[in-house]
Amino acid sequence: MKRIYSVFVIALLLILSGCHLSKHEPGAEIEASDGGLIKVQGTRFIDTFGRQVIFSGFNYVDKNPAENYILKDSVELYNQFHKWGINCLRLGLIWDGVEPEPGKYDEKYLDAMEQKVKWAGNHNIYIMLDMHQDLYSRRFSDGAPLWATLDEKLPHQTGAIWSDSYLMSGAVQRSFDNFWENKPVADGIGVQDHYVNMWKHLAQRFSKYDNIIGYDVMNEPFNGSNANMVMPLILTEYAKLLVEETGQAPPGEQELLMMWADEKSRLKVLKKLANAAKYSRIIDAALEPVRQFETTKLQSFYQRATDAIRLADTTHIIFLEHGYFSNTGIKTSIEPVNGKTGQRDPQQAYAAHAYDLIVDTKDADNQSNERVDLIFSRIQETSKRTNMPVLVGEWGAFYGLDAASIQPARFILSLFERYNFGNTYWAFNGEMGIKPGFKEALLRPFPQYTAGSLNSYSLNHEAGVFACCWQEDSKIVQPTVIYIPDLKYLIKESIKLMPEVKSTVIQSIENSDSGYLIIPVSGKSIQRNLEFKLRTDHTSISIDRKN
Repeated sequence: MKRIYSVFVIALLLILSGCHLSKHEPGAEIEASDGGLIKVQGTRFIDTFGRQVIFSGFNYVDKNPAENYILKDSVELYNQFHKWGINCLRLGLIWDGVEPEPGKYDEKYLDAMEQKVKWAGNHNIYIMLDMHQDLYSRRFSDGAPLWATLDEKLPHQTGAIWSDSYLMSGAVQRSFDNFWENKPVADGIGVQDHYVNMWKHLAQRFSKYDNIIGYDVMNEPFNGSNANMVMPLILTEYAKLLVEETGQAPPGEQELLMMWADEKSRLKVLKKLANAAKYSRIIDAALEPVRQFETTKLQSFYQRATDAIRLADTTHIIFLEHGYFSNTGIKTSIEPVNGKTGQRDPQQAYAAHAYDLIVDTKDADNQSNERVDLIFSRIQETSKRTNMPVLVGEWGAFYGLDAASIQPARFILSLFERYNFGNTYWAFNGEMGIKPGFKEALLRPFPQYTAGSLNSYSLNHEAGVFACCWQEDSKIVQPTVIYIPDLKYLIKESIKLMPEVKSTVIQSIENSDSGYLIIPVSGKSIQRNLEFKLRTDHTSISIDRKN
């Protein structure tokens, strides 16, 4: 990750001091947003200097086989990400791109992905490598190569929403079933064996990069045919609720299924479930099949993948996702994985996804805040139960990011603030920078690095007030760093730091109006409180300065 100081100045300082300071040794001059290798400490992400790190960024993935799953970009885009305060990308890899033939890896594809990792590192951006899939395979959407798609020629069905195929398509379900059972492909090797061997190969290649946080083993792992138990349980419980509320006879099985199959009637059902207590009652009816899948199939798979990765890389973090259905709040049963000694692997984290059930519908901006609040509270429960930090790998999917997206996005961001979760929004596209929902919600001040334990932070959009509280650690020598999207709107005289030990520094990012508020350490173990105000008399935030 790059420095802001010129090579000449650094060389002169080293000559005068008569000693060598490595980039990641205490006392070395570094850029405000350069934190080195990331580790796990309890439920926090920690940088090389011991500071707590909050990640904020995007998903970045190409699912198009015609483009060989490689987004066309350049170093300039990563410079723009840096100006936007993006310090993390969830970079999507596609199995079909990595291993187009059994046991043969496409090194040109990996070269292209490695270039993105390097560009990101040069702009102070961390990378979580995500092995992405939707509906298992490129045959149905994206993910596994055709040779690894053991669908047994069952029919593939689609529904009103793309994800309905998880519940409707026998081909998708059988492909997952055979993956979890590790059925052999044409070369006689198990399909899951190929997958974990691929991860070993990737770990060998990417283990040298400090700006890689770690490995997201599988995007949204799906149950397979076990999923056929989920919706009947949920709909049956919904029928019971209707009887209790109306006193009328319960709808029949076919009527219930039609309620869910049609997008309009589904949205009507979800409006009746805007209350968190009702919603939790309905989804918790499906807890047992979800638990069964996660404890008997998913957990052992995660352990196998971890074992393979650890043969090549003992440093980077293993990211564990819950099963597909827990995206919407069903309690997950995932547990931490073990290391070589049989003891808990010290470097692992929870890569939860969080979506209201209206995602991917035309009503996506009209989320139920009560439902979303429940989903996030359950992610927090899992974090505490497993003692793992959280980086929410997907959320939002407000594809238009128009004015109607601002309030729902701000509400979700307030939950990230409440729980100190990291996040990568789904998903980046080239037009995002001009969208109201991006400018007025996603682009926000936040503490990238905290010299101790972050207690709380928040942004009151209406009043323009940012507040942050942390317990500073006397052993940490590098500063606390707050990203600010546009320094023109910072009211400097409003900055209040208690206790005030040294002067704060306002540092701009080159060729932009964004920058950092840098707070030198006190050298003491004390609680520190920061507050400042931003002008609210503007309708959008400027990023690039006019020449």
